[in-house]
Amino acid sequence: MLILRFILAALLMVSVIGFFYFDGGDYLSFASVQSLQGVLLDQVAADPMLAALGFAAIYVMITALSLPGAAILTLLAGALFGLIEGLLLASFASTLGATLAMVAARFIFRDWVALKFQDRLRRINAGMDKDGARYLLSLRLVPAVPFFLINLAMGLTRIRVSTFFWVSQLGMLPGTLIYVNAGVQIGALESAAGILSIELIASLVLLALLPWLMKFGQARLKLWRQMKHYPRPKTFDRDLIVIGAGSGGLVTALIGAVVEAKVTLIEAGEMGGDCLNTGCVPSKSLIRSARLAHDIDAGVALGVRVSEKQVDFETVMSRVQGVIDEIQPNDSPERYREMGVDVRLGQGRVRSPYEVEVNGERLTTRAIIIASGAYPILPAIDGLDPSFCMTSETVWQLSDLPKRLAVVGGGPIGVELAQSFARLGSEVTLIEMMPRLMMREDIDVSVCIEETLAAEGVRLKTGHRVVSAASGEDVILRLVDEQNGDEVSVPCDGVLFALGRKPRTTGFGLEDLGVALTASGHIEVNDYLQTNYPSLYAVGDVAGPYQFTHTASHMAWYAAVNALFGTFKRFKVDYRVVPWCTFSSPEVARVGLNETEANAAGVAFETTRFDVAELDRAKADDARQGFVKVLTAPGSDKILGVTIVSEHAGETISEFVLAMKYNLGLKKIMGTIHIYPTWSEMNKFAAGVWRRANKPERFMPLLAWYHRIRRGGG
Repeated sequence: MLILRFILAALLMVSVIGFFYFDGGDYLSFASVQSLQGVLLDQVAADPMLAALGFAAIYVMITALSLPGAAILTLLAGALFGLIEGLLLASFASTLGATLAMVAARFIFRDWVALKFQDRLRRINAGMDKDGARYLLSLRLVPAVPFFLINLAMGLTRIRVSTFFWVSQLGMLPGTLIYVNAGVQIGALESAAGILSIELIASLVLLALLPWLMKFGQARLKLWRQMKHYPRPKTFDRDLIVIGAGSGGLVTALIGAVVEAKVTLIEAGEMGGDCLNTGCVPSKSLIRSARLAHDIDAGVALGVRVSEKQVDFETVMSRVQGVIDEIQPNDSPERYREMGVDVRLGQGRVRSPYEVEVNGERLTTRAIIIASGAYPILPAIDGLDPSFCMTSETVWQLSDLPKRLAVVGGGPIGVELAQSFARLGSEVTLIEMMPRLMMREDIDVSVCIEETLAAEGVRLKTGHRVVSAASGEDVILRLVDEQNGDEVSVPCDGVLFALGRKPRTTGFGLEDLGVALTASGHIEVNDYLQTNYPSLYAVGDVAGPYQFTHTASHMAWYAAVNALFGTFKRFKVDYRVVPWCTFSSPEVARVGLNETEANAAGVAFETTRFDVAELDRAKADDARQGFVKVLTAPGSDKILGVTIVSEHAGETISEFVLAMKYNLGLKKIMGTIHIYPTWSEMNKFAAGVWRRANKPERFMPLLAWYHRIRRGGG
């Protein structure tokens, strides 16, 4: 493929050089065409079909090679073939030539451009997928925009060839018509420059803007029809009302209060949201107890023997609640009221894009931000008594450790809780319908986690689906092997479902307003986090695309600033560098692309891997499992993504997050001093692996010669 690209590029270069070397432009000048008009008309009269085919072939060749002269040829089409036939010939020939030029540019340059400008091209393609045809049509309608630049630019995107052809055909038609019509009276023209007057160019520009004006008009009409039922108040009680006091809602309210806005925060449940009360905080507290229990079992290898390990589960859960209680004051109504936020505990309901009802009182506001979060999915299983069912929200109500626990769902939450309960003494069966655990991660990540869980006694049932259950004193789950259809029975005392979370979008008025939702059930928002109502915004789990506490806080800044100051300046939310971590043991932390995602997106990459077992600190801590895997652009140290599987991965990946955020490559990480012996050294060692694999081999013999000379070896 590379050779073919080189050959094609060479042929194109030779053709272009030959054109200018032999003064091809002189034959396609206005004066030359005028002088040869009579001779050419005689040839057309002698054999019209051959003349038309020859003319079309020359036109296609000139435009395909992006050579100057297309405008003169369009004039000549009118002069030789008349308005109708000339228009048909010039229109189809120019479009075919442009399409060939676009395909050639794509074949020769797109891979190189994609390699050098992956992020930028990805964003351009996202825009092209949405409005590519409209962009191209507007560019084609303005003859002043260089013909060959459009072909080249479009070749670097992923616009369909068929779309490029018909849109170019349509867009170039008005300009072609003008030139062909001028060519009919070529004898009266003094030059080609006078064809396009300022007035005519202005008319074509307006024509080019027409698709966008129509789109804008349609959007405004739709918005007017939508908003006419909700008159805008002349005055407002509040600048901002936030529904939901989880991470996204708290940060939004705080930002509003800091900039002296009048803010009301409404929460129907517990302040702090799921993360504090049923998610991150309790799960990490449980993991800490589970890790200690595991370390006691592993103490023999470290020279520490404990005569008897006893897990007091009631105390474990009491500590979990104690940690929640300790953190809760940071998110309390009192604290936020002290900072100037009007906190209302109760069920808020959106009555209009400018009005929210809470506890029987209606408040008007300039903007509303929905931060209602999400809730765990709890499927209906035939024969399963609901009293045996738990989710990540209700599992914290346990007072007794389940002897036999079935965890359904092999994502991050399922893996964390399955491992924790197993370490505390439960007989855990982890059930996942997909072929492996943690399907969003690479296969080697899944294998590492599966091997760890199996070694710790977790019974894995990947590729199995729960179809029914029998409930009595305990539960017997009936599973079906997705591959061969075999049935398996799993007895247990409780079932913990970890099947993901569903956005909370009902119960507070959004459905009455007709707020648009995505196919996944999230509130649909634009780049500024606005819904289909400009005064309504959404952040966090309810909006997606990520369901992490830190992304909710990240989105909150954009929503608050856009809602309060969007009249002057708006900011597009930035998802370019979003890290996350599964707090299993070993932890799995990631930022950017992994191999699975890069392959799916067609992104070229090179992989660098460093095994944690080679790290001195890992040897000292007897925690040798895992690896660091870095994806880089081919031939470059630019970081495309990082996956770390190790103890403390959630902390050590921060260095890569910073590097990706500010476009620092692996060379910068390798050149940074890291304390010895620490876990962060594995980042530097991974960079060193990349450096050794990418050393300039062609200079190595020269360096060897240099050192030999320095030694006096001749």
